[in-house]
Amino acid sequence: MLDQYAVFGNPIAHSQSPQIHTWFAKQTHQRLQYTAILAPEDDFEASARIFFAKGGVGANVTVPFKLDALVFADKLSPRARRAGAVNTLQKGKNGEIYGDNTDGVGLVSDLTNNLGFSLMDKKVLLLGAGGAARGVIEPLLNAGIAQLKIANRTPEKAQQLVQVFHVLETGITLTSGNWASLEDEQYDLIINATSSSLSGDLPPLPDGLLTQKSLAYDLMYSKQPTPFMLWAKQQGAAQVADGLGMLVEQAAEAFFLWRQVRPETQPVLQHLKSLEKA
Repeated sequence: MLDQYAVFGNPIAHSQSPQIHTWFAKQTHQRLQYTAILAPEDDFEASARIFFAKGGVGANVTVPFKLDALVFADKLSPRARRAGAVNTLQKGKNGEIYGDNTDGVGLVSDLTNNLGFSLMDKKVLLLGAGGAARGVIEPLLNAGIAQLKIANRTPEKAQQLVQVFHVLETGITLTSGNWASLEDEQYDLIINATSSSLSGDLPPLPDGLLTQKSLAYDLMYSKQPTPFMLWAKQQGAAQVADGLGMLVEQAAEAFFLWRQVRPETQPVLQHLKSLEKA
């Protein structure tokens, strides 16, 4: 019987994960089956327990279950514990479920390897203070940036994240604020981790945040440019990107955790982009 993997979400029909992991498996000659599972919004735990009880060995977790997966896991990686969210589950030999978070690693890999953007000594603005934001902070702090500001509609939530991640003692300037606090500031990299793109909206951002060398990155991925991406282009950003590359890179990290084989991401990413254009 093939090793069983899955992605849990609600909704889930749109997920690219089954396609991505099937391509990874073919590329690395791994024998596995990967499916998408629509879990009830109010009972992720039951769906996950059934999956692992029937022989499942690993799973990805997407919206809205990353906090549920955190609670479900028996053991957590340090990065998952600090992120307060789990997107990757693995069943150990003793039956314990191990929870990890590969989102931030996926983002940094996409920025540096696929987009050719050096994070060294960069001034970074992270928009949002929810689960998506929490998952990417630690890898950004470990990537050599000089400053990170977390901005949110309610600044108290952003300040809470500053307090959580200050314990890493990276020596990096870590600050927080609301949208109004961004007036007269400029950044090398702006990452949209808010849910605004889901509703076709945009945070009320002031003009002048971006320079002609800046990169604007939306964690959402979409066939059409998101409102944040359109805003960034109008503001003169040098580069604008969505989260498709991050999706592929975080999947590759999860695949490595499960199989101890690291797939090549470029062929898969290019194939997905070609499908979007078709």
